Amino acid sequence: MRVGDLSFRIRAVESVLIANRGEIAVRVIRAAHDLGLRAIAVYSELDRDAVHVDLADEAWNVGPGPSAESYLNIPKILEVAAASNADAIHPGYGFLAENAGFATAVINAGLIWVGPPPEAIATMGDKIASRAAAEAAGVPTVPGTMEPLTEVDQVAAFAEDHGFPIAIKAAHGGGGKGLKVVRSPDELDAAFESAKREADAWFANPEVYVERYLDNARHIEAQIIFDKHGNGQFLGERDCSMQRRHQKLIEETPAPFFTSKQRSRLGKAALAVARAAAYENAGTVEFLMDETGNLYFLEMNTRIQVEHTITEEATGIDLVAEQLRVAAGEELSFDDVDARGHVMEFRINAEDPARGFLPTPGTLSRYREAAGRGIRVDSGVRQGSSISQYYDTLIAKLIVSGRDRSETIARAKRALAEFDIGGVDTTIPAHLTILDNEDFVAGRISTRLVEDSMDFTHLATKTAPALPEDTELQERNITVEVGGQRYEVRYWSEVIAPTTSGQRPAPRRRAPKLSERSGGQGGEGIVTAPMQGTIVKVHHGAGDAVVAGEPVCILEAMKMENEIKAPNDGEIVDLRVQPGDTVTSGAVLMVIR
Repeated sequence: MRVGDLSFRIRAVESVLIANRGEIAVRVIRAAHDLGLRAIAVYSELDRDAVHVDLADEAWNVGPGPSAESYLNIPKILEVAAASNADAIHPGYGFLAENAGFATAVINAGLIWVGPPPEAIATMGDKIASRAAAEAAGVPTVPGTMEPLTEVDQVAAFAEDHGFPIAIKAAHGGGGKGLKVVRSPDELDAAFESAKREADAWFANPEVYVERYLDNARHIEAQIIFDKHGNGQFLGERDCSMQRRHQKLIEETPAPFFTSKQRSRLGKAALAVARAAAYENAGTVEFLMDETGNLYFLEMNTRIQVEHTITEEATGIDLVAEQLRVAAGEELSFDDVDARGHVMEFRINAEDPARGFLPTPGTLSRYREAAGRGIRVDSGVRQGSSISQYYDTLIAKLIVSGRDRSETIARAKRALAEFDIGGVDTTIPAHLTILDNEDFVAGRISTRLVEDSMDFTHLATKTAPALPEDTELQERNITVEVGGQRYEVRYWSEVIAPTTSGQRPAPRRRAPKLSERSGGQGGEGIVTAPMQGTIVKVHHGAGDAVVAGEPVCILEAMKMENEIKAPNDGEIVDLRVQPGDTVTSGAVLMVIR
């Protein structure tokens, strides 16, 4: 660490606009304030009362709730940047963070872009071009195609040459979006079309490619950063193998049973890939490690990662502040990296583990964060905040530090139990289940461990007691004392409509419905929506025969596709939806007799 060169004031920048929302917007705002900068927030109409709006020095509305009309609205964001006299734009992660066109537009507008050069984004953001760059740098890659695929027959040909399983992946994406694992020929058509739809929804580009899928691999990534003066640093690895639906649940550093020799090899490979792309600013180079310890380049994320927090806690280096310094033309503020202890991050999402981690958008009726020694929480919510169907399911990130892995696991159990969230289902019960898993505790982990070896059905949320069908209920909590001991009691009561007439108000009633909400089926042959979303595909028409367990339609929620399956054998006698329809949770989609 340099001595006497730690001024936190950036001379070239006085203000930064954060083109994002939620916890990453809060994170960047705080880093900007640490550096003495003015922080400018943007928000959609759904986020008027969001935490990041309150924390910023000023905030500007950029449009309606759907991200395409607000957080992805490049002309509007640049208009706000000019009106607010911003010097720089930080994109966070997601949305426009890896959009080379946006980076170019920011630079052409005379603003400082807090990220890598547009050319590097274009190269590494194109998963096919990034594979070519890695191979040119002498870094091995997983066998895969080097051109986008337009026909499912091309995928079939690759599978015939390389065998199953294979992975169909968005060519311009990452984070598990637009990724479909195919294990047999009869899955190819549906997976190919689904991957293209998700790729288009997340990254506005339906191009996909295919590569060999490594079973029982570990997901190891390397945090790197380069300044504009050619100085580059490897800040250690993160193990991100604990995943569901190809998206990360838990990340940790250092990686369990990762040797110093492997770490050195990883760091050299990651820096070589970045140099091959003429990279600047913070980035993450991701690898798969097979069961024999071989590392294969997977992709590079040209932005700050969700899990950058554990590297910060292990090294003591503020990566977001470093991003801002580098963008302003300053050199890295450190010469070496000294990582200590063990750190884990737990992504607390609005998802129901008992139902395959289906998203559960809603309002946070309770919200209390964990605290204490070794605990950090990054969030962008408070009690009363809404988790919207339009955005990611992330509520908060719990970051836990300890002297070693055992201490971190023990502390994490305490912190997760202390976290209190009401109004939506969350991944907290799943995290606690994972922390009790013998393989996880022993460090025997892979990207398949969660989905192949763990059962979360016992975590199903207890439902309200059976009452007349048309009674509207509200969950309530009360504290009582019995024999001097304190208890928390949860109960349900009728919602009473307000009145000013002086008469006793009448209970509010719901319109009768065919079934109670469940994971895709409501009663005998009644298929319902497990969440709010949009129907993107209907597999059968009215009058068609189906068998139990067969997919009948696809529901997209929070930009992820969810298959709805037939609850029983029979004939579709009442089909109520078609592609493009928006449905609410519990809505009847079809009836199968």
